[in-house]
Amino acid sequence: MPGPGPHLMYAMGSGLALTTLTNGRFSPHHTLIYTINSFFGPDIGSFTEWLASLVGGFGFDFGSELADAIHHPFYYVIILGLPLSILYSWLSTFFLLNRLLDSFPPVPLSKLQCILLVSAGSFSHFFPRSLVRGKWAFWYVYMDFEHWLVGGPCTY
Repeated sequence: MPGPGPHLMYAMGSGLALTTLTNGRFSPHHTLIYTINSFFGPDIGSFTEWLASLVGGFGFDFGSELADAIHHPFYYVIILGLPLSILYSWLSTFFLLNRLLDSFPPVPLSKLQCILLVSAGSFSHFFPRSLVRGKWAFWYVYMDFEHWLVGGPCTY
């Protein structure tokens, strides 16, 4: 899996391209939420696994299962999509009201926009992975058929 550099460069580059293509309607505000979810999104499961390892016993098993479930393009959105969209929408309003984030027009992101950005970030998190592994069949990589068919993690 590529390190944080490719995830960050791809997300920010595609966010900049979307800003240019939409004449600014995909604002830096959108790019920030999209980049956070592409860069850190599904890898948050590894962080929860580490936190659970501090507890030990049942906590480690639960954290490991949660990390496996979250590091998936669809399950990340299903499990964390709604809570993150509510959080991002609230943060968007807070940052705009306190002038910590500049956006034109100064309209906060809605919950629907946030959940779409969470989904887009989750899917684009797995794109550099397919480039590094040399697989151009994106659905093959997204659905992780090799894991389900062979019963083990991918090792190419």
